[in-house]
Amino acid sequence: MEKTHNWRRLDNYAKIFPIASSKKYSSVFRLSAVLKEEINPKLLKEAVNKVLQNLSAFKVKLKKGAFWYYFEDNNKDILIEEEKNYPCKYIDPNTNNDYLFKVTYWEKKINLDIFHSLTDGNSGVIFLREIVYTYLELAHPKEFNKKLRLEKKLSNSTEDDYLKNYNKKSKGTKGGKKAYALKGRTLPLAAIGAIHVNINLKQLKEKAKEKGVTVTQYLTAIIIYAIYHSNYQKYNGKRPIKVCIPVDLRKYFKSETVNNFFSYITVQADMNTKMLQSFDGMLKFVKQNFEKMLTKEEISKTMSANVKLGNNAFIKLIPLFLKLVIVKLSYIEIRKYTTTTFSNIGRIGIIGEYQKYIDKFLMLIAPETVEKIKCTACSFENNLVFTFTSTLESTEVEQEFCKKLKQEGIEISVEGNGVHDFIS
Repeated sequence: MEKTHNWRRLDNYAKIFPIASSKKYSSVFRLSAVLKEEINPKLLKEAVNKVLQNLSAFKVKLKKGAFWYYFEDNNKDILIEEEKNYPCKYIDPNTNNDYLFKVTYWEKKINLDIFHSLTDGNSGVIFLREIVYTYLELAHPKEFNKKLRLEKKLSNSTEDDYLKNYNKKSKGTKGGKKAYALKGRTLPLAAIGAIHVNINLKQLKEKAKEKGVTVTQYLTAIIIYAIYHSNYQKYNGKRPIKVCIPVDLRKYFKSETVNNFFSYITVQADMNTKMLQSFDGMLKFVKQNFEKMLTKEEISKTMSANVKLGNNAFIKLIPLFLKLVIVKLSYIEIRKYTTTTFSNIGRIGIIGEYQKYIDKFLMLIAPETVEKIKCTACSFENNLVFTFTSTLESTEVEQEFCKKLKQEGIEISVEGNGVHDFIS
């Protein structure tokens, strides 16, 4: 008798990624843990398999339906490989045993690349953290044989919390003007450059506090400053610099889902505005925008507008083969309303006994044709790693970003994946 497979629908936000994604725009983000010891691939594979016994929601493959894609159980073997490709590349199900995540390693680093249809950064961190904990327990059985971790059952909830929390009567906000698109020659052979800026977190927090802003607001202002003083002025930019900031909706609505559950705000900086002629003005501008948009009411408007679109009866009835064309074209147009994305997933907390084996964490998101640079940040202990992923040959934006941090009196160090020759 043929084995039956459980299936489930994609969450409201996840629906768009299989339709809009391609080898040119992968919709993949990467989370990495850099340890203080070389990775043992056999133990890493054992660790991933153990974690999937508890986080079975990630043990799925993507299937085509008549109207939408859906998930089905995946019982194939997990592949663990040495890192050989650029980060955040398209995950080909045919070479990955149909899994929507990919685990690779390089020297002391564990990489977890995730297709965004599967989950968001918040749940991705939980997944990676469990892999790291389990790997260290296997690598050091004598030290961790007392089970230092509390026996807390990890959530496997796959409820679509967008549908549970959206407001049917809420009116969405307009996208505004099209955004300034970063210009310049792109890297050959579909290369992706990654530049990691290690920032002294204590100094960064002190400077942000001194300026009366949060760390995310402070870094957002420096992104705008760096783009303006390098790429924007060089190419005589006219359109606003628009920075998209993903927002974890679990901070606003009760949720235990491992699915996607995020929205976003967009900071729109019209560079001819008087306030934006100085860095202090940029900080004030960014703070005002955050305070205006980061309310439950405003966040709900954006989320609800997206849910209503995905839940539209007419759209639901369009066959998948037509959706592939319509949605892809619409998504390309939507991307023109953002210059770059900045995702700060914040502090990655680790149980004390495990901390001594970990150096740092990294997050990277895939750049694309329109958003040629994307930015991320995550912190561990006193180090915040700010990462640029880029398809541009020039590193003028990254250089300006680092220069400004130094001018502000914040200690940094820089490393990369070897694509760019970078001197900070």
